[in-house]
Amino acid sequence: MRAAGAVAAQTLQRVGRALRPGMTGAAIDALVRADTAERGARCAQLGYHGFPGAVCVSIDDVACHGIPGPQVLAEGQLVSVDVTSELNGWHGDTCATFVLGEPSPEAAHVLDVARRCRDAGIAQVRHGARLGDIGHAVETLAQREGCAVVRVVGGHGIGRKMHQAPHVDHFGAPNRGVRLREGMALTVEPILVLGSPELVEDDDGWTLRTPDGSLAAQFEHTLLVTRDGCEILTRPT
Repeated sequence: MRAAGAVAAQTLQRVGRALRPGMTGAAIDALVRADTAERGARCAQLGYHGFPGAVCVSIDDVACHGIPGPQVLAEGQLVSVDVTSELNGWHGDTCATFVLGEPSPEAAHVLDVARRCRDAGIAQVRHGARLGDIGHAVETLAQREGCAVVRVVGGHGIGRKMHQAPHVDHFGAPNRGVRLREGMALTVEPILVLGSPELVEDDDGWTLRTPDGSLAAQFEHTLLVTRDGCEILTRPT
């Protein structure tokens, strides 16, 4: 898991360094495929339930599951890149939202809140905690900052499979839900929006976007639960 997480983190870093206006979603996909192969890993998203890309590329009002294609990146846009790498049968899953150039005040705000909400959720992860503790911490911070948490998708257990139990909501009440145990692996990956958290699906059957066109941002890490906290397996180096 540590090795798979490192691959995912390194690939995401490489994408972040390469992003620029004029780049296409297809170019991001090609970069992820090449970089993952160079590291001896496999793009776990490719073909997952029929997903056509090797990476999710979600721009501005697209909250998640954006299919990389001919879309051209422009100055000021938010670009969420979600990378999942499989190495020797184990998975690492990570996501970050990047801004191309100078962000608008609204974009800067949702970026900041999304990153802090991820970290607030991670701070709750330890042996004996409950999943509701994670969701409560994320939602409380988001609401205090005037943002909303997307509820239709969430984090998940991870290991031999990319998605496995338990499902991790980024909302809820403390001291509720599955109790975490040392050795479990899961993701914390809240999606924050400036408007309505109810998403609509494009005709492609994958792309989920905000119904009001408001901006969305997401940050994700894969975590290993430890006795006193957690180890971040996808921390950038």
